[in-house]
Amino acid sequence: MRAQRALGTCLSGLIFVGLAATGCTTVAKAPLASRNSSKSVRPTKVTYNYTAKDRDCLKRAMYFESEHSDHDGYMAVGSVVMNRLTSGAYASSICGVVAQKRQFAPGVMTRTVSDLAEPDLEQAASEVLSGERHPDVKDAMFFHTEGLKFPYNNIHYVTVAGGNAFYEKRGLDGALETPAPLPAFEVAMNYVTTNTVTTNAVTTTPSPILLPTGDQIPVPTLDPTTTASISAVPTSTVAVPAPKPLVDGAAVQPVGFGRAGG
Repeated sequence: MRAQRALGTCLSGLIFVGLAATGCTTVAKAPLASRNSSKSVRPTKVTYNYTAKDRDCLKRAMYFESEHSDHDGYMAVGSVVMNRLTSGAYASSICGVVAQKRQFAPGVMTRTVSDLAEPDLEQAASEVLSGERHPDVKDAMFFHTEGLKFPYNNIHYVTVAGGNAFYEKRGLDGALETPAPLPAFEVAMNYVTTNTVTTNAVTTTPSPILLPTGDQIPVPTLDPTTTASISAVPTSTVAVPAPKPLVDGAAVQPVGFGRAGG
């Protein structure tokens, strides 16, 4: 009996120790994520409208500002144009940005673009309008010919491409001195035809002119309070001459009165 009691005591102790050890090493499970938790919402893209003319303006800027260089130079200039467009500090259209006075190369809107450069320009323009940017231009909205030096403290160079040095304007604290452009992933370019009205990146189509139908045309009516009364029955009689009396079956001739003298 003593042996059985001792064995039972030992087994009870082992079970208690095992439970205690298990309780000490148990890790609390993380609560399950709520099924109703809201999903992360991506920001809505800002849409800018552009026309075939805007596309041509973009190609012209890339071509003349990069000195007809290469794809890398085209993309760098195109990125600057888009940075200016989306910063809000410049014009609200691509042509407005490119044609701004004293900003881009003289004659950028009128000079002739070589037909040989058209394929490369078309490719670069398509890439820029679809959201691609030069990876090193970043927030730069300014550039000058490579090799030139200026004594300004706010010039922050980011890259050199197509014979140009691109830079951002930053203060001593490192902050941009100009409104920051939108990141490419927040911008959507929407092609519109020339007969669509575009204002500040909002597309509005002119409404058709509606003409009234036949049953909608008002018919004027006479107002008895403001119009003169018209009577169908004459208010006065008209004298009708009586027939001439007959004398012996013949009409009496009128008597004539001649002037006295001669």
